[in-house]
Amino acid sequence: MITAVAESFPLNEVFTISRGSRTHSKVVTVSVSRDGQFGRGECVPYARYGESMESVIAQIEGLPERITRAELQAALPAGAARNAVDCALWDWQAKSAGKRVWELAGLPEPRPVITAFTLSLQAPEEMQRQAAKHAARPLLKIKLGGEDDMARLEAVRKGAPDTRIIVDANEGWSPELYTALAPALIRLGVEVVEQPLPAGADDMLGEIARPLPVCADESCHDRQSLPALKGKYDMANIKLDKTGGLTEALALKDAALAEGYTLMIGCMVGTSLAMAPATLLAQGAGIVDLDGPLLLARDRAAPLRYDERGVYPPTAELWG
Repeated sequence: MITAVAESFPLNEVFTISRGSRTHSKVVTVSVSRDGQFGRGECVPYARYGESMESVIAQIEGLPERITRAELQAALPAGAARNAVDCALWDWQAKSAGKRVWELAGLPEPRPVITAFTLSLQAPEEMQRQAAKHAARPLLKIKLGGEDDMARLEAVRKGAPDTRIIVDANEGWSPELYTALAPALIRLGVEVVEQPLPAGADDMLGEIARPLPVCADESCHDRQSLPALKGKYDMANIKLDKTGGLTEALALKDAALAEGYTLMIGCMVGTSLAMAPATLLAQGAGIVDLDGPLLLARDRAAPLRYDERGVYPPTAELWG
């Protein structure tokens, strides 16, 4: 049996990007129950990709009860619905076999990895305050994409003078703005800029100078996305809700590395259940951004562990 349930988890604070704000993480939790064992997965439907809670649940409820992971790849497109079911099937398979998912996938045992902590898009003075509050963290990810981005960058660096910084414009810049901001990004020690231009309107990245690495997020979903990234991006951000689950994400990771891309492993704002499979992907990645649970006021039972070593792999009680 496959069930899908809508759930809502409150955030610690309002979370804002260039496309809007939210106060809750709204997720779909999937359970697979077969032969006395069960597995769980989670996804975050994303309106940017034409998804809603209702549409994702409808996709899941239309699946055959005994569908396999291999059959699932053809039954649903890459996206949130397939992700939750794929990860639930991995979890069910691991419990049925009495093994961990990393063993089933032929991966080395996962270790803790340093993760970015995200500061949402706010007024410069508030972003400086947030940066100072989190200045002890090893890596901050800064949401930009609005007016006063230069002031925001300066404020964050003032608040966290020694912290590594990456920025995410969430498709909010023009080629002219990116070109104008690039020298300041370098001066302030920014290591990577993520998705500066809108997906589908990013060809200029192949024509203008890229003085620091540019990472594809909205432009990178699954392996079919890779040809369009060539010459425009230096990094690829792999997210389970875009790839449609761990199965395709592992294949995309191998393909992207083979083509010379550095990897970022990212997330939507979800719970520890959503991050758990991504901790396997995160092993060896250039940048890890799996901070969703750190933004929540309430998380799952048996949540992921975070400390100075980063985010730890899940216990079997949580997933996998």
